[in-house]
Amino acid sequence: MSNITLTDLKPAEGSTSKSKRVGRGRSSGHGKTSCRGHNGEGQRSGNASKRGFEGGQMPAYRRLPKLKGFQVYSKVNYAQINVGRLDALGLKEVSLDSLKEVLTIHPSCVGLRVLGNGEIKSAVTVKASYVTPSAKEKIEAAGGKVELV
Repeated sequence: MSNITLTDLKPAEGSTSKSKRVGRGRSSGHGKTSCRGHNGEGQRSGNASKRGFEGGQMPAYRRLPKLKGFQVYSKVNYAQINVGRLDALGLKEVSLDSLKEVLTIHPSCVGLRVLGNGEIKSAVTVKASYVTPSAKEKIEAAGGKVELV
């Protein structure tokens, strides 16, 4: 393969075009009004209409309704509890059902997530959908058991 030099470099085919020379007479095709039309804001120099301006027509951002977000219907809600709160509950077995009896948990919650913040001293059996690695380590170090449901 031959060496490429700076003299060999050129833009890709069709990537460049000549600049439009306006105001150079009628025969150029860009004469008289210089492609700006006859009257109005766009024909004057220095003025540009603001973003979203549609020539006086009610702009789209005012025509359309303002919807506040959207509802995710397939969302799965989990009750969350930290390892540090398990001691205070005084339960030997911690599950979503046992927590619903002791704490106020929203009825839409379908699973339990145990997070690793805090310390635990008593041995408890935890039945949860998800247990963080640090929480599992702390529960097992205290003599407890972790079961994934």
